[in-house]
Amino acid sequence: MRTYFTYMAIMDFFKKRNQGNEDEMSFIDHLEVLRWHLIRSILAVVIGAIIVFIFTDVFIDDIVFGPTRTNFISAEWMCKMGRAVGVGESLCFKEVKTQFIETTMTGQFIANFTVAFIGGFVLAFPYIFWEIWKFVKPALSEKESRQASGIIFWVSLLFFIGVAFGYFILMPLMVQFYFNYKLSDKITIMPTFSDYLENMTYTTVGIGILFQLPLLILLLAKAGIVTAKILRKFRRHAFVVILIAAAIITPTTDPFSLAVVAAPLYLLFEISIALAARGEKRMRKIPQKSGVK
Repeated sequence: MRTYFTYMAIMDFFKKRNQGNEDEMSFIDHLEVLRWHLIRSILAVVIGAIIVFIFTDVFIDDIVFGPTRTNFISAEWMCKMGRAVGVGESLCFKEVKTQFIETTMTGQFIANFTVAFIGGFVLAFPYIFWEIWKFVKPALSEKESRQASGIIFWVSLLFFIGVAFGYFILMPLMVQFYFNYKLSDKITIMPTFSDYLENMTYTTVGIGILFQLPLLILLLAKAGIVTAKILRKFRRHAFVVILIAAAIITPTTDPFSLAVVAAPLYLLFEISIALAARGEKRMRKIPQKSGVK
């Protein structure tokens, strides 16, 4: 039954894409168009990956390992903020000796390509979404297209804000927490570089994708699927979902990581409620203005 409804939804989408076209496209034609959108998106990622690969040394030393240093830009900012508010050195990061190992012969080689393609995806994200939007836009009505104007800018902006939040705030805090957490002096912390890279990917790219929450809820509200009243009613349920999402993007699932990731996500949910309420208010004003005329 679920497969049937999925199939019908896909066919309905393709039918809407045909609206306004003189030559009606078949199902295979739609798939062919989608294939070229995907190919161009993949090429954009590859080009971005090549750029990152060319500057591997700078990218690894200055960007990937940046959050492990006490002179990292956000670490220095937090230290200055602590002194400014009168809490002394309490917000300053402690000096930690971070060393990483690789347990396989091909570990560093594979990690090099992983870093390149992750960096390529981040660089190419606006173009990737633009390709997706080009495929989806023909299925929208003129009114829906007008309401979604600027969506590429806002999606890209929220993605990069999420990536920056994960990189400049979450990663340094996680490094400080894990490398300073001592269960015993007999235990030496020496994680693999692959483990560090995996955590960085989830904490940056994962957060960037989750930062699309306000736009998603706003679109659902405009479509009449959800309302601000419903969102307020299910705050507790949303908090549980946010905790699950935070657990997914933080593989360690410790309370510290969950709290640091879940807090901004819940704040985004509250912002989404405010945006939904504002959108409903605007929609209610439209008939009134029409009546005056």
